[in-house]
Amino acid sequence: MNGSTSLVAPMALMRRERNASDSVAFASAAFVIVWSTGYFAGKFALAHAAAFNLLTVRFVGATVAFALLALFARASWPGWRAAAHSAVVGVLSLALSFGGVYLGVQWGAEIGVAALVVGAMPLLTAAIAPWFGECVSVRQWFGLAIGLAGVLLVLADRLHIGAAPPSAYLMLVVGLIGISLGTLYQKRHASAVDPRAGLAVQHAAAALAVLPFAMHEGLRLDGSAALAWSVGWLIIVNSVGGFGLLFLLLRRGAANRVAQLFFLIPPVTAVISNIILGEQFTLLKLLGFVIAAAGVFIGTRPQAARAA
Repeated sequence: MNGSTSLVAPMALMRRERNASDSVAFASAAFVIVWSTGYFAGKFALAHAAAFNLLTVRFVGATVAFALLALFARASWPGWRAAAHSAVVGVLSLALSFGGVYLGVQWGAEIGVAALVVGAMPLLTAAIAPWFGECVSVRQWFGLAIGLAGVLLVLADRLHIGAAPPSAYLMLVVGLIGISLGTLYQKRHASAVDPRAGLAVQHAAAALAVLPFAMHEGLRLDGSAALAWSVGWLIIVNSVGGFGLLFLLLRRGAANRVAQLFFLIPPVTAVISNIILGEQFTLLKLLGFVIAAAGVFIGTRPQAARAA
């Protein structure tokens, strides 16, 4: 009797761990797909609006959406200190990151180049992770190298650096720095709050940060149906869905492992390009996709438990 009872607890624990692992895998896949669609929605929207006009509308819309979700769920709102941490994340991960990427694309950088630069986020995140108290193992660095190689293969025929002014590529790097710092800062300082309330604060802070730049641009929104659909997608799918999933994933794992999912975004973007835009998906791209996925698997799988 004692022997059978002693087996119940470990088996229940194993089931809980397996269920938790499955939920993380599902959330990771959903995050990659959702985030990848943002490149297309952003590209379409930028044809109808100036960068900071677009970002202001997106951030304000997402603030309202998350605030309503928090109110309906009666979520607890963060105190002043926690809210300040969330605001810092919003300025870094939203205002600085998307401000840099959108401005870079508006100034002529190609989407493929933007995807590659942002796809390098895992490398930058791993490089600065020790400053935020996270360690990066040799296995994770190996996974990072493989993942980057896969991304380069996928985007090899789409990279035309030099077609835009240097300032456009500088803005992409600014965006990369913003999302990398914001991800690490959130994992260390701003993951304990309710996701709905925390993301409402983040988007409100981002909206305030980009508003002066939007005012400098003047009102540059054409009011077209294409803009409305693109902005709606950016708010509901990319902001509410994408950042909601990122928030939850950061709660579950180390920031540098979560960041490695960004290696999969350029390959998935290439697949979506093939489906929606009819762009050619070659065997070289397929190989790159497989290599990038292998790099993410190597770098993000949990460490094997050591024998006692």
